[in-house]
Amino acid sequence: MKILAISGSGRVSSTNTAMLRAVVEIAQPEHDITVFAGVANLPVFSPDLEEEPLPIAVQGFFDLISESDCLIISSPEYIRAIPGGLKNAIDWLVSRDEIVDKPIALMHASHRGDDMLTQLRLVLSTVSQRFSQDVFMRFEFMKLSPDKISAQFAIPSNRAAVTNFLNDFTDFYSQQGLKPVI
Repeated sequence: MKILAISGSGRVSSTNTAMLRAVVEIAQPEHDITVFAGVANLPVFSPDLEEEPLPIAVQGFFDLISESDCLIISSPEYIRAIPGGLKNAIDWLVSRDEIVDKPIALMHASHRGDDMLTQLRLVLSTVSQRFSQDVFMRFEFMKLSPDKISAQFAIPSNRAAVTNFLNDFTDFYSQQGLKPVI
């Protein structure tokens, strides 16, 4: 299964991005995961910019989504809300077909963030017919460095949690009756 893992953070040393990158190693070879950590590179959404040719960063983002079977989104919470960069990325997708039928699941790298997760679940269930409320994984990695996050995934119970999450997501994907992108 080809998965696009989207980090909702614009920070270079993002905890969520580090977590998603560590998950890539656990997922191989069964799953092909690409991490998108470029929400900060997308221009502010405007319907005026939806004309062809699209901004290069936006077209690249759309291409990654089109080439993926499903999406995992992991995001921090900013002021109890969805970070602006992630909301902007989703705004770019609202009038497009790329996300409508993509199965989507959430991961979270903090013990906090429930308000943002509630908002994100509402937004994603609005833009995708296949957002899974039930496939979810949370770790308490807030303020850990990428190296420390990788070390956390060396712990067998954490590796097993990721494997179970990916298996649950694969089951959800299969239940949707979709064909993998080739």
